[in-house]
Formats: sequence, C-alpha cells, structure tokens
Amino acid sequence: MADHHVQIVLFDGVQSLDVTGPLEVFHYARGYRVTTASIGGAAVRTSSGLRLTPDEALAEPTVDTLVVPGGHGTRQPQPAVVAWLRAHAHRPARIMSVCTGAFLLAEAGLLDDRKATTHWMYCDTLAGRHPKVAVDPDPIFVRDGRIATSAGVTAGIDLALALVEEDRGRNVALGVARGLVMYLRRSGGQKQFSAQLSAQVAHREPLREVQRLIAEHPETDLSVAALAAHANLSPRQFTRAFAAEVGVPPGRYVDQVRLETARRLLEDTSDGIAEVARRAGYGTPEAMRRAFLQAVGVGPAEYRRRF
Repeated sequence: MADHHVQIVLFDGVQSLDVTGPLEVFHYARGYRVTTASIGGAAVRTSSGLRLTPDEALAEPTVDTLVVPGGHGTRQPQPAVVAWLRAHAHRPARIMSVCTGAFLLAEAGLLDDRKATTHWMYCDTLAGRHPKVAVDPDPIFVRDGRIATSAGVTAGIDLALALVEEDRGRNVALGVARGLVMYLRRSGGQKQFSAQLSAQVAHREPLREVQRLIAEHPETDLSVAALAAHANLSPRQFTRAFAAEVGVPPGRYVDQVRLETARRLLEDTSDGIAEVARRAGYGTPEAMRRAFLQAVGVGPAEYRRRF
C-alpha cells in the first residue's frame, strides 16, 4: 500500500501541540508520510516561541490529508495562508483543522454551509464572524463531508486517531492510542468537557468530597439523602449548597457522571451491557438504555458498535 501523504500547514503563531499531536499519531500508525509546509518554506515561530523549520513550501498540493492547526496566529490570519487555502484546499481528499485552525478554513470559505467546531472559548466568535458556518460548541470533533474540525488542542489527537481508524481500522487506532499512553480514545460525539470539568468545583471540602465520591463510586447509593448524609447536611441544605457551588443540581450531576462512566466502559472494556450498567450505577440495563437514548440518540449496544 502506498504511503498516505499528510501535510501540516505551518505559520507564525501556530500552536505547537496542534502540529505535533496529529503528527505523532500518523507517524506512530505507520503507512503515512507526514510533511510540514509554510508559505515560501520559511521557518516559523510557534505561539510558545519554538522555532519550526518546514520540510517544504506550500505549493499545489498533491496530498491526501491536509492538516490546518490553530494558535495565536489565527487571530489575525496571514492573508497569504488564507489565499493559499482558498486557491488550493479543494485538491486534498481530506482536510482536518485543529482548534482555532477552523478560523483559517472559515476565512477561506471552506466551512460555508458546513457543520464545524473549534475550541469552546472561540465558538461564539467563529459563529459571529462566519454566519454561514453551523458551529457546534459541544463535540470533540465534527466531520462534514471531506472536512473535519476539532476542538481545542488535544482534540486534534482524537480526530487524527479517528482518521487513522477510518484508514487502517479500529485495532490500529487503539494500538496508537495505547502506544501514546492516552487515558482514553475519545469519540467525536463526546462533549468537550467531562461532567467534572464542565461543572464547578465546590468551595467547601464536604461538597468537594461528595464530588469525589460520585466520580469514584457511581455504582453506590447517590440519592440526595445519601449524599446529604455524607456531607453532614440536611437534604434541603445539601441540595441548595450543591447547586449553588457546583452549578447544577446534585441529581443532574450524578446523571452526567453515570452516563460518562458508562460511555467510557463501553468504549474501553469488553464488559457486557448488564455489567456496564451495574458499574455505572444504573439500576437496570433498561434504565441505562433510556439514559443513552435521551442523551446521545442511540442505545448502549449501538453506541459501542459505532464508537
């Protein structure tokens, strides 16, 4: 099989991890030839000050996958980079952007009438500047036809893994994830934040301890009464304090953590559906199925098959 050519666009102010993350994924997977290129082949400075020397100058592309990273350099995009994308990005069979690299694609008109995402901090800005782009702030990455966009920084690794799976199969992608010692190979449909990250961390230690209990033992009794007793508060006091400090009611927080736990188990283990339901804290597989249908639109078995 001929090597699949991946080219990564470089420019001043690029985020170094947006470049090296996907690069390492494709390199580790083998069967890919990865090159870097900039306007005129000039060396660039990353947003952290690292100097990168590209392999070649951006020219008429004969690549299979074009990677457009993000970084501070996308805030005021170099006109030459945008012009090159507008003129030549119709050639590669596949384009992926990382983080705010979506702004470069949008400036070049490549995301018009497409679904896209970017770093959660910049989704509103992207939507405001480019109303023709259907911006979704939630997913890790979004694929719309031949163009895929990803969320902030490390999400580019998740997207690169998804493309490796598309090209080489699930086992190769999982092997790369394990080789890079990734905690979890995330699917595109996952939200940019886990339940623990999207919620606030409580100020008071008893409530922080409750959050740890929920995260570490979702299979236990996590009723309001049980959690309130753990925090040495009345159920009414606990509910008010938890919602005020964490930002969501305790019941909703528990539901989010249990769903997230079940998704990880379905993706990362071979446990049966009933065992996943037990470990995630659902009373029955049917209760878990209803939660999945409401949150992600498919049941647990179909979710595992897809992801």
